[in-house]
Amino acid sequence: MSDILRAIILGIVQGLTEFLPVSSSGHLEIMNELLGSGTTIDSDLTMVVLVHLGTAFSILYVFRQDIWDIITGLLRFQWDESSQLAAKIILSMLPAMVIGLLFEEQLEALFSGTIMWVGIFLCFTALVLYLTPSGVNSEKSVNYKDAGLIGIAQAVAILPGVSRSGMTIASALALGVNKAKAARFSFLMVLPIIIGKVILDVASGDLVIASSNVGPIMAALISSFLVGVWACKWMIALVRKSQLKYFAYYCAIVGILTIIYAIYG
Repeated sequence: MSDILRAIILGIVQGLTEFLPVSSSGHLEIMNELLGSGTTIDSDLTMVVLVHLGTAFSILYVFRQDIWDIITGLLRFQWDESSQLAAKIILSMLPAMVIGLLFEEQLEALFSGTIMWVGIFLCFTALVLYLTPSGVNSEKSVNYKDAGLIGIAQAVAILPGVSRSGMTIASALALGVNKAKAARFSFLMVLPIIIGKVILDVASGDLVIASSNVGPIMAALISSFLVGVWACKWMIALVRKSQLKYFAYYCAIVGILTIIYAIYG
């Protein structure tokens, strides 16, 4: 398989699974295992970071008006609705940042060399989605307490196989947040984390684009962006229709198959 085709596949997988409640990190681990190690592109940090950047661009595009309102609100230096939303997003980021910084090596060691844990945590995601309430027809927005609790749910999703969007949307719905507002907050809250990760990797020198990889990397970036835009809009519609249980069945099936593959593959 050519590097460009491999990159497009990984970009599509990331674009779909970042927004759908099926775990992007878990699916990337599974795809890397299935695609094999014919090239280094699938395990390259640069590729992983940039397909995530592609989905960040998807969020910027879909929620461009919300993001513009937040930026202009902050520039006015007024404690209005936009500034408060920014504060809630920052609050929701803290648990994942703390866990990521303090336990990065332990998390990497836990998942090195096997996809067994990915299968187990996909089954956990399936259980969470199956038990997720359908949501209430309220107009409740995310408050500061909700933001903190949703942030803890996002921190749990650092584990490959645990869906970030699934955990955050499920927790928001359980807290009685309006369905559309739950999906909106879930996608907005991950944007600073992705962009911050890219900035840190650039500053540390870990993000390096070799001239030979420009084609595959651009292919992955574009495919993850385009598919991400579609998946983001679709996920918002699914949350409004309370159709998360279908993904519970999917995660359970993929999780069980992954466990079987890890044992007998």
